[in-house]
Amino acid sequence: MDPVIIVGAGPVGLTLALLLTRQNVPVVVLDEGPGKDEPRPARTVVLREDTAALLERLTGLALEEHGVRWAGWRSVRRKQVMTEIAFAEDDPAAPLHIAQHIVTNALRAALAGEPLAEVATDSRLDAIEQERTGVTAHTRAPKAAWWRGSYLVGCDGPRSTVRKLQDIRFPGRTAVERHAVATLRTQLPWEGHALLHRMPPWKSSGPSAGEVTARPLPDGAWRLDWLLPPGKDLVTPEVVLTRIRETLTGWTGSDAPAYDLLDTGVHTVHHRLARRWRAGRVFLAGDAAHLLGAFGTQGLDEGLRDADNLAWKLATAWHHGPHEALLDSYQTERRAVVAARLRAADQALPVLRGGGLRGIVPGAARGQDAQFTDGHLGRGALGTPGDYAGSPLTPPRLEAAIPVDTPPGAQVTDVRVTAEDGSFVRLRDRLGRGALLVVLIAPGTGVWDRKHWVSAGVMPRLAAAVTALPHPAELLVAESYPGAPAHSVLLVRPDGHLVTALSGVRPADLYTAAEATLGGSASEAEPVAEEAREGQQGQAQEQEEQPMSERAATAEAGSGLR
Repeated sequence: MDPVIIVGAGPVGLTLALLLTRQNVPVVVLDEGPGKDEPRPARTVVLREDTAALLERLTGLALEEHGVRWAGWRSVRRKQVMTEIAFAEDDPAAPLHIAQHIVTNALRAALAGEPLAEVATDSRLDAIEQERTGVTAHTRAPKAAWWRGSYLVGCDGPRSTVRKLQDIRFPGRTAVERHAVATLRTQLPWEGHALLHRMPPWKSSGPSAGEVTARPLPDGAWRLDWLLPPGKDLVTPEVVLTRIRETLTGWTGSDAPAYDLLDTGVHTVHHRLARRWRAGRVFLAGDAAHLLGAFGTQGLDEGLRDADNLAWKLATAWHHGPHEALLDSYQTERRAVVAARLRAADQALPVLRGGGLRGIVPGAARGQDAQFTDGHLGRGALGTPGDYAGSPLTPPRLEAAIPVDTPPGAQVTDVRVTAEDGSFVRLRDRLGRGALLVVLIAPGTGVWDRKHWVSAGVMPRLAAAVTALPHPAELLVAESYPGAPAHSVLLVRPDGHLVTALSGVRPADLYTAAEATLGGSASEAEPVAEEAREGQQGQAQEQEEQPMSERAATAEAGSGLR
């Protein structure tokens, strides 16, 4: 079968390519550039816990060694500290700030070691042709060529050629915000802490600076962003230098604060959402599908989640034939999440930037600050990773389903698990391989070698149920999971979202949930599910007929697995 064509070699396109090759799907990456990102210290990204873990898993690079995980967060209004949050040294919830070129080059290096990947540099797309069995892409001179693929994914940014060639509308708002950006090396009073300073008290010699943000980088460097007033006024080097001097003087109290300017730029925030994310065998992801970024929300986070969502679905279709409902669910799930983020930002923007509410409602200033903090820290409506609660892949109501702290459709908590080879790993380490994950919650297993309990208690029955699932699945065992009682079973998608939690080993319900996760209907799963249900009832009857002394011995040997 033909490879998947990925147009664009930014972080999203390279991440998607790596995810596909790790699932044994060949890819061709059409890179318009020369194949290397030049260092731009003023172009940085803030990664949340899930996206940082995804990149580290794919690249093998310890991102914290090349970026900075925030030690804390401070929010100041005029001279008053509104919010101050400290993160523990090893707190994974602390956002990670890193230069984008480091991320991109790490992904390029990882992809270069993949035998199933081909990267074509200096290859600019100019035509796409679709047919029933595949898609063909043409790149123009200097490297004019035709490329044949099974599917094509446009990860080619805000001005996406793929989106334009498919005649997909991209409505929204242009220049929602503009920020002057400077990356510099200096010493600030709050080492390692990110800062949002609203309405700073110092006198500005230019247009009023109503907001400035400081985010730490390695080696004493900082990225500073000044919110610019509405309009298209030219941001000259003199304007940037003036803002730097005024800001550093106001923060440090020094008349001539020392700093080393590394890079400058202008960051413009747009809010746009493509009408469609799929057109036959062509898909959109990342900035080609959506633009967002106000209040600290980061578009790259959502782009990486696009890639994670789409990769296992494309891999399933590539290996096992058409799964149209599964492929359609990519747009349904991801577009709904991004649309909700955009709506939340657009609704909050007039209040937070206008400031009129502050003079009417007591305490409104602190409420506004809480929304800013949520956006910057990846919390609340402005920052929390979305869930797929309304997904078409949601299984029907299952008799054995139970609630846990993770709602169905949300990202699972990263806990320690025992893998099939007996090793202890993190749950997130098993994601992105294309397999469903079945996690048995069995207290006490951590102190026993796997050979003592793998063939005891419910393990043989659960292992048989996992083998019978309609999609490859891996059986894992965890001592505990937030909100999950002992002996419950979790079904997790390859991208780390919870499908369901079941009370005990229920092969029929497990099969039904897995079938729905692949886009199948409950009726399609019914024959096999009924067979599994009959087997489950028969095994339960055999267990009841077993002498009590033998059942007790089995439970003890199973170390709590029964």
